[in-house]
Amino acid sequence: KNYSYALVDGEVYFRENSVMVRPELSNVAKERVKGMIGLRDCVRALIDLQMDYLTPDADIREKQADLNSLYDGFSKKYGLINSKGNRMAFSDDSSYYLLCSLEVLDEDNKFLRKADMFTKRTIKKAVAVTSVETATEALALSLNERAKVDLTYMAQLTGKTEEKITEELVGVIFKNPLTDQWESGDEYLSGNVREKLNTARTFVESHPEFTPNVRALEAVQPRNLEASEIEVRVGATWIEPSDYQDFMTELLHTPRYLAQKEIQVKFSEVNGEWRITGKNADSPRNAFAYATYGTERANAYKILEDTLNLKDVRIYDKSVNENGDEIRVLNKKETMLASQKQDAMKAAFKDWIFKDQQRRERLVKVYNERFNSIRPREYDGSHLTFPGMNPEIELRPHQKNAVAHQLYGENVLLAHVVGAGKTYEMVAAAMESKRLGLSQKNLFVVPNHLTEQWGAEFLQLYPGANILVATKKDFEPANRKK
Repeated sequence: KNYSYALVDGEVYFRENSVMVRPELSNVAKERVKGMIGLRDCVRALIDLQMDYLTPDADIREKQADLNSLYDGFSKKYGLINSKGNRMAFSDDSSYYLLCSLEVLDEDNKFLRKADMFTKRTIKKAVAVTSVETATEALALSLNERAKVDLTYMAQLTGKTEEKITEELVGVIFKNPLTDQWESGDEYLSGNVREKLNTARTFVESHPEFTPNVRALEAVQPRNLEASEIEVRVGATWIEPSDYQDFMTELLHTPRYLAQKEIQVKFSEVNGEWRITGKNADSPRNAFAYATYGTERANAYKILEDTLNLKDVRIYDKSVNENGDEIRVLNKKETMLASQKQDAMKAAFKDWIFKDQQRRERLVKVYNERFNSIRPREYDGSHLTFPGMNPEIELRPHQKNAVAHQLYGENVLLAHVVGAGKTYEMVAAAMESKRLGLSQKNLFVVPNHLTEQWGAEFLQLYPGANILVATKKDFEPANRKK
């Protein structure tokens, strides 16, 4: 193989870019490399035997005995494969991290035990299921083998018609009226369920077959929030400009003729900015605008505009520097006074917004429709079988669900506590997505000091995986091209 050591007539060679070269190695290093070449070839042969599920157990046990003998002899002479000396001698070989996975180490890199490969079958051959009894079993297989609801495949497995399968799975799978595709319940009954319910109700008028969709969606609608549970701050863009206009005129007692023509609250959809026109049109004698909720330097209309745009009010004085240039200097006293008025205005808005019953009912309805319509999808990975995974390792239910989330979800954050098995979740998801054709090549980006540990854990879970482990030194300028 490219980027690997080989023995030719007793001499060590390294194959790089399809050219065999003799590396400069000390005598000790050369002996280490020879020992690890023997180990590597034995491991590869054992993997090949396990990949063929017709291989008798006796043949595998014989090869495992060879591996045990080779490993014991090597480690007695040169220590752990994971030791510094062996790493320096053999880490250029692309199979080095496969050999590292033969040793199970503790957190301090102390040897705990040999890996399962020495004593057990660690590769489970994928055995294709060709028939099942029930539609439920067929659905689990379809999700496992096709990552979707594939009625044609399910019909082949059961020998039943697609119509019969959909009858048996009413309430378990749903036909999406917008895409005309069948979806599993956890997929269809998640997302914007209010919007989906409205769509289903529209379709059911002319297509009664969507009645189960309506019933199921009605059952999963989020509870409507009350006004007391909704917090609205000044500047929220889901509040209509007309509501802010009403708030302004009521709070500041803006004269009606000015509110109708000159002083108006406007919102720009293009840049998301609020603007109040005619901020200085009101008379300075209006104490609400210039004293209660404003100051002489910043009237209440100016403060409201800043508040709508989520800005703190700032008052500046103009000054001239030593070069004769005009500069702006923050007036701390006036700014503090204006900030107090801004806080009073925010408090007044909280009291005002849900005071009127009609406005309260309208805004609560808008809020629930726009922001309280999403139902998170719950992923179930119990149907996954993980062909090729080490059969001695059993993923826990939460890990299987996390793998399902990675396969079927748009994006995923695995926010488990330390030690919950995130590495295995990501490795299993990568191998499954490749098997299902959802991805071609997966890249794991991890901190420099974890790459070797990741490589070893990857191969413990999937001993037959073909992976490339980069290390810190691979990114040094001299090695980048290689």
